[in-house]
Amino acid sequence: MHPAGEPQPLRDSYGRTVTYLRVSVTDRCNLRCFYCLPRDCGLPARTDQLSLDTLAEIVRVGVELGIRKLRITGGEPLVRSGIVDFVRRLRALPNVADLALSTNGTLLTEHAAALKAAGLMRVNVSLDSLRPAVFRGISGRNDLGRVLAGIDAARAAGLTPIKLNVVVMRGVNDDELPAMVEFAATHGAQARFIEYMPLGLGQRWATSYVNREGILERIGAHLVDAAPRRQPGDTATYYALRGGGEVGVITPVSCRFCDLCNRLRLTADGRLRPCLTSDGEVDLRPALQPTPSRTALAAGFRAATAGRPQVGTYDAPAHGVPRPMVAIGG
Repeated sequence: MHPAGEPQPLRDSYGRTVTYLRVSVTDRCNLRCFYCLPRDCGLPARTDQLSLDTLAEIVRVGVELGIRKLRITGGEPLVRSGIVDFVRRLRALPNVADLALSTNGTLLTEHAAALKAAGLMRVNVSLDSLRPAVFRGISGRNDLGRVLAGIDAARAAGLTPIKLNVVVMRGVNDDELPAMVEFAATHGAQARFIEYMPLGLGQRWATSYVNREGILERIGAHLVDAAPRRQPGDTATYYALRGGGEVGVITPVSCRFCDLCNRLRLTADGRLRPCLTSDGEVDLRPALQPTPSRTALAAGFRAATAGRPQVGTYDAPAHGVPRPMVAIGG
């Protein structure tokens, strides 16, 4: 029984408890990765993004309702001015067990030490190729060297364990997966291979998609013949490596993990998204006027939790143009 006087936990109609909040602080990014923000669609209109003070207040209400794991996302969160102080505010919230940040790594050399000092615990870094020409083709920038230096800076600062997120794309980077496993092992990191998702404006899905079996086949020589492991609430399945350590495989398409999902997403413009694949967002902005109402914000968290589907779908949105991944927070 829940203790008297404390709020009931966030539990959806399928019995799943929400304990994880992904917090997008911006829909801006200094890269233009085609699966996140296709270059032929133009930049989305700038959102009326909330102040970091307001985002922190929303997060505080979520923590009061049982959120225990926080991840700061974007866009690229490190382009947002004041991000280090924002980390410090979140780390000061009671009962937060995990505070992480997802980044493209280009600005980590400048920020890693300060982020660690502010209380950030670890980082996930997007790294889709180790080849400069391929990296540029995916991201639109010649920034591979900056990303690699950022990974070194994060490791030196103690933002570990570092996870390297690799979106696997047929004919683009799928031949690099063994090299990614080896790179991660030699840099004290863990590679995580992610199936390409038919989400938002990612029109290249049909020709780019590689499923779980295809990913495992490409890295098979590095794997121990043992049962995979999955932690509660984790989207990745982990496979033991012959040289020690593990590699993660995230399969949102071929092998759904909706039954394990424990998260909500807060967008930079103040909407709670019940599911990555759903446009059924709960707008928190009315609860912020004229000043933030904790009661109304808590009601918004409960409404978003109640709106979580049993299984996510990649259907087109009911109205308008879908948000690109950069505006969702991943």
